Amino acid sequence: MRKPFQAALALAFLATGALADDWQTTLDAARGQTVYFNAWGGDARTNAFIAWASEQTRARHGVTIRQVKLTDTAEAVTRVLSEKAAGQDRNGSVDLIWINGPNFLSMKNQGLLFGPFVTDLPNARYLDLSPGSANTVDFTTPVAGMESPWRLARFVFTYDSARMDAPPASMAGFVEWAAAHPGRMTHPDPSNFMGATFLKQALLELTPDPALLQQPATDDSFATASAPLWVWYDALRPNLWRGGKVLPENESIQQQLLNDGEIDIAMSFDPASAAAAIAQGLLPDTARVFVPQGGTIGNVSFVAIPFNAAHREGAMVVANFLLDPETQAHMQNIEVLGSYSVLDPARLDRATRKAFERLPSSPALPTRTQLGPTLLEPHASWMTRLTQAWAERYTRE
Repeated sequence: MRKPFQAALALAFLATGALADDWQTTLDAARGQTVYFNAWGGDARTNAFIAWASEQTRARHGVTIRQVKLTDTAEAVTRVLSEKAAGQDRNGSVDLIWINGPNFLSMKNQGLLFGPFVTDLPNARYLDLSPGSANTVDFTTPVAGMESPWRLARFVFTYDSARMDAPPASMAGFVEWAAAHPGRMTHPDPSNFMGATFLKQALLELTPDPALLQQPATDDSFATASAPLWVWYDALRPNLWRGGKVLPENESIQQQLLNDGEIDIAMSFDPASAAAAIAQGLLPDTARVFVPQGGTIGNVSFVAIPFNAAHREGAMVVANFLLDPETQAHMQNIEVLGSYSVLDPARLDRATRKAFERLPSSPALPTRTQLGPTLLEPHASWMTRLTQAWAERYTRE
């Protein structure tokens, strides 16, 4: 009779072997496939990274990535929903989606996703998938293996240190700062994700009970939680750039305003964006990043596979490639993308950890310590209500 430890070791070996066999079957089926990766196309560096990833997956596995550039993730969701309504349960036009919380919740609730598949990816062994970790929750919605992480994001502010000594230490402090520097700050329109995040960041700080934001919003909870936000915004708005009557369409336009010296503060969901922009000549060398005391909203970016993906195996190969430690280190390089890795450093070997440590740095690149705590995204229903309420209050003039 085998001893318990030997029996457990044998079972682990068999499980590992079975996983390897299953993954080889996936690799064999994926070879020759073209994966239609529906991803936001508004960032040149991300587009270039996806093009590089296609070169790598084609050389390694015979899988080509073709990016379908979106202006809004809902475009891809609508396409999948239309296919389901038409009874197209196979050979769908979308293979992989860079998805955000509200759209993930919508697709999950409507049965539009393939999975669970994450634990079938060999590189998932480098992830912290314990309950409650950032890789298992998306805008308070349990991921349940239906989407795979690929990059970390944190909400940050950028300022020009040559023109500004002390940025606001809190969201409440923006009111006083803007009053002392009228017209020197703005934010993207809340119909854009970045503008909505600016409002959510303020809501998290100003609401009397932040715990409410982790539950679906109701009429009563929204009215109670958002009341201080509107008082704050009413005080801030008159001192925004152009009196708050005109807002930049997105963060790229706001960054251009900062570079042109029209404003002193911009914002991003990428802590490395300022360092990258300096390297590209899009911001002055004196640009720096700051966050309010107490931290900022952060989340993991995920990719998901629709239920009717025509090239499901290829999509899994791409998702697994995005989790490869070499890929994650390449992605974190500020000369490439600058996105922080989703991998658990404790699960990496020493050589891989050193590869991350050797990555180039910049005075404009904040450390994890400087970024402070990561604040949880509110439930997706809060963003929907927040942007609708903002539009009703401030776009009827």
